[in-house]
Amino acid sequence: MNIHPNCWNESDELKTVVVCSPSILDVPDQQTATDVQWEKAVKQKKARRNHEEMVRAMEEAGVTVIDYSVHLSQEDLKLNEQLLNRVFVRDLACVFGQTILPGAAGTSMRRPEYFQSHRLFQQWFNEETFRIRANNNLKALEYGDVMVLNKNAVFINTGIRTSIESIEALQGDLFEAGFSEIGIIDLPRRPDTMHLDMNCNVAGENLFLGKSYMSYLPVQVRTEKTFRYQMAGDFLKRHGFEVEWTSEIKHTVADINFLNLDPETLLISTKANKSIFKEHSKLKHKKLIEVDVDELENGGGGIRCMTLPLERNQ
Repeated sequence: MNIHPNCWNESDELKTVVVCSPSILDVPDQQTATDVQWEKAVKQKKARRNHEEMVRAMEEAGVTVIDYSVHLSQEDLKLNEQLLNRVFVRDLACVFGQTILPGAAGTSMRRPEYFQSHRLFQQWFNEETFRIRANNNLKALEYGDVMVLNKNAVFINTGIRTSIESIEALQGDLFEAGFSEIGIIDLPRRPDTMHLDMNCNVAGENLFLGKSYMSYLPVQVRTEKTFRYQMAGDFLKRHGFEVEWTSEIKHTVADINFLNLDPETLLISTKANKSIFKEHSKLKHKKLIEVDVDELENGGGGIRCMTLPLERNQ
């Protein structure tokens, strides 16, 4: 793979992204969906059409899209194609600057995806780039809980799927990757707040969009040598963001789980509440590319959840 990982924020022009096509297994009814912690029943044939549309939209925008499942061995693929959550690749790993750090599944049902994808990434990247040993001491760290704000700061949620012990185990690698601050927030532990990116997102170069309740939460700010607290809005503003707190996020996934294709373009769900993108003057001028991912969203994740950026042009 001729890939040079490079991601210093959430909004620079997306060059290369990893995805994984949906599982071959349907989730036939609401009871099964509840039991596997999905929102609704899913027909994978329709989900695959949704996924193909999402991939096509990114490719038409000039993004190189890599489906990691295509590169698995036949033995690994036989298992992988039956893993319901394999489509949610965001959680598997994250590029911090030019370093890729692996995650650790917060639920046993997802551990095979992490194991298989990490083994594949070891083939694609050298040890200095993909630091597989960084997850030796991780108990639970899913990267839907992480946002790379800029070259200085990383924003992380400790909650249902990410433990504070794992953040502490990883923080040395984050500082070594070039970041000077880690902001840790503790969101309520509910299904609709499972990951950070179900509650907020970066929309363009310096605009942060989040659910209103987050404005009441403090952030634990860590550097290599210091530790203090700051309110979420103050932490974000100090790092150059305008903050738009909104109560218009009604559908946790469709409304907020979008992907920045470049500083002026967002890839959003057709089900997204468009009024959200009219509340701020900077949002009004964004180019919105809509894709139908309705069936995929029934699994509890959206466009950001289903994409793992590897390269962004600075």
